[in-house]
Amino acid sequence: MGIGSNRLNKYTIAKATQALCNYIKSQNIKNPSILIGFDSRKNSKLFAEETAKVIAANGIQAFLFKELRPTPLVSFGCRYKSCISAIMITASHNPKEYNGYKVYWKDGGQVVPPHDIAIIDEYSKIESIEDVKVLDSLESPLIKIIQDELDDAYIKTLFSMDLFKNEVKNANLKIIYSNLHGTGITLMPKCLDKLGFRDVHIVKEQEEADPNFTNAPKPNPEEKQALEIGIGYLKEKKADIFIATDPDADRMGLVINHRGEEIILTGNQIACIMLEFLCKSKSLFSKTAAVKSIVTTSLFQRICKHYDIHCIDVLTGFKYIASKMNEWEIDNSFEFIFGAEESLGFLIETFVRDKDAISASLLIAKIAQALKNEKKTLLDLLYELYKTHGIYREAQTSLRFEMKDGMDKMKEIMDKLRLSPPKTIGNFTIGFIDDYLKSTTLDVANNTKTQITLPSSNVLRFWLNDNSQIVIRPSGTEPKIKIYVAVQELNIKDLKKNIDECDMRLNALIETMRLQIKS
Repeated sequence: MGIGSNRLNKYTIAKATQALCNYIKSQNIKNPSILIGFDSRKNSKLFAEETAKVIAANGIQAFLFKELRPTPLVSFGCRYKSCISAIMITASHNPKEYNGYKVYWKDGGQVVPPHDIAIIDEYSKIESIEDVKVLDSLESPLIKIIQDELDDAYIKTLFSMDLFKNEVKNANLKIIYSNLHGTGITLMPKCLDKLGFRDVHIVKEQEEADPNFTNAPKPNPEEKQALEIGIGYLKEKKADIFIATDPDADRMGLVINHRGEEIILTGNQIACIMLEFLCKSKSLFSKTAAVKSIVTTSLFQRICKHYDIHCIDVLTGFKYIASKMNEWEIDNSFEFIFGAEESLGFLIETFVRDKDAISASLLIAKIAQALKNEKKTLLDLLYELYKTHGIYREAQTSLRFEMKDGMDKMKEIMDKLRLSPPKTIGNFTIGFIDDYLKSTTLDVANNTKTQITLPSSNVLRFWLNDNSQIVIRPSGTEPKIKIYVAVQELNIKDLKKNIDECDMRLNALIETMRLQIKS
């Protein structure tokens, strides 16, 4: 946030909203409406109100949440109220200096081509602030304030699912919950209670909707620093699990008490635990399909194969999972069961089209309770998956750059990797290179190429001769290059020892790749 056309402020927010309105009006849609939500960040409510005033000034109905609410509720509300679009003012899990502007289309998913391209085109046509229409106040018949309507509708729909329609009887799972100063507090406690979980303890230091994220400076549940206070609660209260949601409550982090040891589960591990439970507990059909991003664990694919359901890969970004859901709803080619990204994004329902930490938390609590009834933990279930399918371990790191010349440096690195790719990484030979920008897979040994059918994206994946893989891509929001590393061991002789060996390989590959990129 800040002053200027390359920062988020009330003027750039108004301009972006005018561009969206111009696009909607060009589509000749009858009686269009737009839903607007916001999180706990600085200026989020101000930006949401400015958005509503621009929408109404353009003769379009605006539905504005009265108070902060989770991102998945905006996706749900877009569909529930038959809006043509929705907007969420949030910077998700980023530090306090940031804010953002998420746009959804009528299916409830974030905009994808052709809509996103067309909206950007409309934005570029706006030459001055005089081209932006805006009301002086919120006092307009075209601005309606949303209070409890969508909360009630979401909860009713969520608890009509077979997974949640019956309260968990005699639940004795002790849960610690933190909303990391964000929106999750508005829905999570009441939903856990409604499902039967009464022994829930809120991390008080992080409960307040605080735009400064005082007790979670990096409010990302992937960051151990954000989880430390909650882990303290987990130890002190001898609780079973600790759930943390990011400020807009679309990502869910998880720490478990495994026989007195606090274990942070990764997004990949949580996704596989959820997928296994869903495949066992739901009816599966020939069209049943689960969706994951290309950087999500290959164990996910192995579980799908075990249950004879389809596993569909998409580019990183939950909008691509939502796009598949929309596509299948239209052509009836597949039936959605689950979607996941390794970055703690999960979706188990079709009435929301973005990652949903509320429903994910209910599911993980239900799984943990079922395991507790058998004197097991979520880690026990993960190890059972390893024994069945093999050990799959993943890790991620980032190379950060200065904002000033960061984008140029990132482009230089990606160009170099494409033009002169390494032949080996560490002690391992590269067998295949997936270049998602060129939509090709190179067989290094034979020097032959095959087509990749996903949309073009600035991503490279190196497959090593031991089936390890390394994915490299520039971040879309920050000046950093992300490096994802995955290793596997299918020949298990000693589970704990083999896990440690995999983790050593992971760390070695990450360090080697960091050094090769920097050189």
